[in-house]
Amino acid sequence: MSEEIRQSCSRAQTSSAVMKAIIGAVLSLFFGGVLCADNVVFESGPKKVQLLELFTSEGCSSCPPAEASLAQLVKDSRLWRAFVPIAFHVDYWDRLGWKDPFASPEWTKRQRVYAAEWNAESVYTPNFVLDGREWENATIPVVNVEAPGILRATVRGDNNVLVNFDPAKGKTGDFEVYLARLGFGININVHAGENNGRSLRHDFVVLSLIHEKLGPVPQELHFPSSAVEAASRPDRIALAVWITNAGDIRPLQATGGFLPTNPSDTH
Repeated sequence: MSEEIRQSCSRAQTSSAVMKAIIGAVLSLFFGGVLCADNVVFESGPKKVQLLELFTSEGCSSCPPAEASLAQLVKDSRLWRAFVPIAFHVDYWDRLGWKDPFASPEWTKRQRVYAAEWNAESVYTPNFVLDGREWENATIPVVNVEAPGILRATVRGDNNVLVNFDPAKGKTGDFEVYLARLGFGININVHAGENNGRSLRHDFVVLSLIHEKLGPVPQELHFPSSAVEAASRPDRIALAVWITNAGDIRPLQATGGFLPTNPSDTH
């Protein structure tokens, strides 16, 4: 082989290696959960994933049975694949003397927005909401319908989540994304209110929530743990992610799952 041919081959191999490196870097940027073992990817798939919300309170004596029924969904094989359950603690029961550590006026506001959608005169607990509709209990029907798109969330380390929504064909518009950190296996001793003297267990409880506009390209959101999470010391943490049309509270698609308990646990 002549020197010119050897040099030409060398340049071609170098160019190929550079191109592969560039492609690999781009793929790592957008699909890091697939290429990096330290990342965790939650994906809805093309079918509709339902969002079940429970509005509850430690100050309400009727709420523990509802929370217990929600907790049973941990054992359901459809969890995360067909539905995502979450529990919002409202603050209007705090007036009875027990300040619920998981309650927030923002969660109460969310329930009131739903009540306005239903033309309800008041709010109450326990209150189940399935995909924006007033619901009676924690029983989730089986649905097999196409969703408006595929929602993907890639957890990068502990505090960053890359969110991407791929709309189905023909689906256009502006979207908003919600991310909630959920606590499991939390036990609280209540010393006032209707549950005075009881020890209450919480699963799927919302510890913190962020809400942002979602652009057309993968969007990275910083989502650190909260003081409530540190104080409650949950056994496990999960991430719930859902999207809505801009300006609408009703969920379009959801996904989620348990976060690793240590850096090497990605299952």
